[in-house]
Amino acid sequence: MRIQGLGVIEDAVVELAAGFTVVTGETGAGKTMVVTGLGLLFGGRADAGLVRTGQGRAVVEGRVRLSADAPAAVRAAEAGAELDEDALLLSRTVSAEGRSRAHVGGRAAPVGLLTDLAEELIAVHGQTDQQRLLRPSRQRASLDRYAGEAVAKPLASYARVYKRLRTVVAELETITTRARERAQEADLLRFGLNEVEQAAPLPGEDVELAAETERLGHADALRGAATTAHAALLSDPEAGDEGPDAVTLIGAARRAVEAVAAHDPALAALAERLGEVGYLVSDVATELASYAAGVDADPVRLALAEERRSVLSGLTRKYGADIGEVLAWAERSAMRLAELDGDDDRVGELAEEREALRAELAELAGEVSAARAAAAGRFADAVTIELGALAMPHARVSVAITGVDDAEGLPVGGRVLAYGPSGVDEVELLLAPHPGAPPRALNKGASGGELSRVMLAVEVVFAGADPVPTFVFDEVDAGVGGKAAVEVGRRLAMLARSAQVIVVTHLPQVAAFADRHLVVEKSNDGTVTRSGVVALDDEARVRELSRMLAGLEDSELGRAHAEELLATAAKAKRG
Repeated sequence: MRIQGLGVIEDAVVELAAGFTVVTGETGAGKTMVVTGLGLLFGGRADAGLVRTGQGRAVVEGRVRLSADAPAAVRAAEAGAELDEDALLLSRTVSAEGRSRAHVGGRAAPVGLLTDLAEELIAVHGQTDQQRLLRPSRQRASLDRYAGEAVAKPLASYARVYKRLRTVVAELETITTRARERAQEADLLRFGLNEVEQAAPLPGEDVELAAETERLGHADALRGAATTAHAALLSDPEAGDEGPDAVTLIGAARRAVEAVAAHDPALAALAERLGEVGYLVSDVATELASYAAGVDADPVRLALAEERRSVLSGLTRKYGADIGEVLAWAERSAMRLAELDGDDDRVGELAEEREALRAELAELAGEVSAARAAAAGRFADAVTIELGALAMPHARVSVAITGVDDAEGLPVGGRVLAYGPSGVDEVELLLAPHPGAPPRALNKGASGGELSRVMLAVEVVFAGADPVPTFVFDEVDAGVGGKAAVEVGRRLAMLARSAQVIVVTHLPQVAAFADRHLVVEKSNDGTVTRSGVVALDDEARVRELSRMLAGLEDSELGRAHAEELLATAAKAKRG
């Protein structure tokens, strides 16, 4: 992570590593700015007061290593981000005016995306931070992971039945609450289908009727045109036709050509074609005569055809552009009407299925609750034991599993409880810090130092169960010293076996257990304060622990004590 212009830090690169990393430094050097930088990088609130005096902005950049199929990587990819060699690049900029910008995987992104990624990537525990495990939903999810298959198996079945029940209830509600609208829709469909049934249209009938009415409406004109054309092609002297007709003229032309056709094959071919033309014209004339004789002006038939067209036009105005579309509408409407008419039967079927699903869901909810109760007892005992080694020997942690009464809920354990996608239980961790104190919720029953140690104990117990890969503890050892401080360091090292752990501390007993030691160094030239973050080698680490122990880096007694602490921590970690 690189930090620029944040608080007392002008420009520093924080080289975090796997395992246990500790950050130390003198008071006011800027140790907390490291945690603040992590907070900004993962969607924390932007504050213009964090920008270093004299600079226009603060910038925090980070490189998070993760696989392409990790949930955070998938979520980032959905937002358009890209991985850079199995690493996701994050950036957050805060201006001196308080404006904030974020980049994820090389793309500009809303700050909310950083917050979403934080849910999967990091858990920050500090005395003023909102702890992830203080949220009831997170406490329940963590308890479920701690319980393992005992909860996971019935909870998976519960989730499946719950989803189906929600679907059935929604469908049933739609049918019953929209009964009036559905009845009106059914009436309209019946009316329309009755109209179509009474008219009984045939496919293409509207086209055929249009052609027929056109012909009947112009019968006299059609017959006159056919008669005139027939007389021009083939006259009838008995009918008073005078003058040559086309057939006679073509015949004369053919005979004139045939008289000399023997002298030239080309002219003989033309004579043959004139003969074909004569036959064709004669045939057309015959068909014209037949057509003229067949055309009949039938006013009665015309009136019937117009009336039928009017009926069909009424259908096409309402149900389709033509009779084909009207018939298709009728087919669809008949199916929809059958569905609507079957609502009464459907309501009965859905009501029966709903009750069966509720009974099954109640049974599964009871199994989930029982498994949670069994796991809660083991979990509470484990955390209480951890607290005993963290200078809270009389503290007692318990887990309250309750439910909310709801007349419309599920009958579980003699009560009717409200239910949701995760069951009927509300899970809350309770702390009694000393004998005689009533158990209270963590955010109400613990001081800042106690809360930090409870969170550490919880995380140690959950180690391997919580999927978050990075934990940050800011002053987790507040109010702790001596042997208890050694135990805090030991447990942080235990947690670091399965996760990345970053700790800001002022206790050498805790720092001695770290795999990597960073120190925030402050220099003052009289006008400007600059801080840098330096990774310590073995010798420098001894000097820093000596300073933390005795306030003197070169004290022989302090160095001996520091070396002893490191040796003790190394031995404990090997064990």
